[in-house]
Amino acid sequence: MKELFEAREPVELLGRHAISLPALDSEAFASLFDRYGDARVVLIGEASHGTSEFYRTRAAITRRLIERHGFNIVAVEADWPDAARIDHQVRRQQPPDWERQAFQRFPVWMWRNLEVAEFCDWLSRFNRDLPYEQRVEFRGLDVYSLGASIGAVLDYLDRTDTQAAREARQRYGCLMPWQDAPARYGRDVLYGTQSCEEAVVEQLRSLLELRLEALGQDGEDFFDATQNARVVRAAEHYYRIMYHGSSASWNLRDRHMFDTLRSLLEHRGPAARAVVWAHNSHIGNADATAMGWAGEFNIGELSRTAWGRDAVLIGMGTDRGEVACASEWDEPMRIKKVRPARPDSWERLFLQTGIPASFTDWRDDAPAELRAVLSETLLERAIGVIYRPESERQSHYFEAVLAEQFDAWIWLEETHAVTPLGPHQPQVGQAETYPFGE
Repeated sequence: MKELFEAREPVELLGRHAISLPALDSEAFASLFDRYGDARVVLIGEASHGTSEFYRTRAAITRRLIERHGFNIVAVEADWPDAARIDHQVRRQQPPDWERQAFQRFPVWMWRNLEVAEFCDWLSRFNRDLPYEQRVEFRGLDVYSLGASIGAVLDYLDRTDTQAAREARQRYGCLMPWQDAPARYGRDVLYGTQSCEEAVVEQLRSLLELRLEALGQDGEDFFDATQNARVVRAAEHYYRIMYHGSSASWNLRDRHMFDTLRSLLEHRGPAARAVVWAHNSHIGNADATAMGWAGEFNIGELSRTAWGRDAVLIGMGTDRGEVACASEWDEPMRIKKVRPARPDSWERLFLQTGIPASFTDWRDDAPAELRAVLSETLLERAIGVIYRPESERQSHYFEAVLAEQFDAWIWLEETHAVTPLGPHQPQVGQAETYPFGE
């Protein structure tokens, strides 16, 4: 590692192969990503959940893949019911009430921000003149919406089958004491309270038995209710095991997100193609990082295993700037300075190329010398919704082999915070992602 940074050759080589990025709204920028037009799934990462340039870059790539290459699903690291409110805007052409009503829990700025709103407005306009069945979906992949997903299942059954609704209330009644504080459920089960596993599994099974009848009448609403039932099942399991260790809960969460992505593709049919928006730690191949070496997997690794070359993994990184974040769970959002990257990191290596914004791709026929440089093991920074610059090495860096973690890397030297919509304060109470959420 030391020798890599003492030599100029790696930096010069990266500089030769890195493409300087044009303006996001230019044809020159958009055409760079036509190379991924043949993929089934393009997963686009971010190095933090609060950086404007990451959101805007990801949106620009996604627009190109939708307009020119027929991608028809945008699947994001967000809760299914909240993302459904966005889907109602972009596909059902309803008013954007999600900007007031969705994403109320900490971290509210992660999806309720100006950058996401601008993309959703564009997607609404793009969908407007298309037949409903051809419109692009906006979906959530995550596992945290226990209470909201229970409510969505019950609302669906109240409208379609009152007897099934009564039975569902009895089954979900097991979880009601913890609906607003699901992390306590896992702690109580740990100390002897009987779990609700059997009840939520039985409810999902009962709902699936309605499949043939429902698909002939309200297939879209039934699919939504079924996915919410799957979220409840996964959330129950997640909170039940969360105190047994971070690896088990991380793996369950990413397995659920991958299974949801696969369900979306299957539901859409043979022509389905998806763009995934999530943190680098979720979409980069975990097997090439310290996470994987410690026994964790993620959506990127599972996608590579499932779809091979048809899954493209794109990471993003920055050196310095500002980020929207919090210091602790459920604390108010703050704008913090991002420290310059460590000298033993991938970020510092790309900084040394002198290119402020660049794109490097090694998916197919990359020169052996480029792959050799990218096959080193260096540190990589990951800022989630929490940023603790005072303990940055321990809190935000992990080892990674970039050549195997991603297929391409977008470098943005200096970045800025997202612009939140509405109040910055989250609701009072423990965040459902505590203590292991990214």
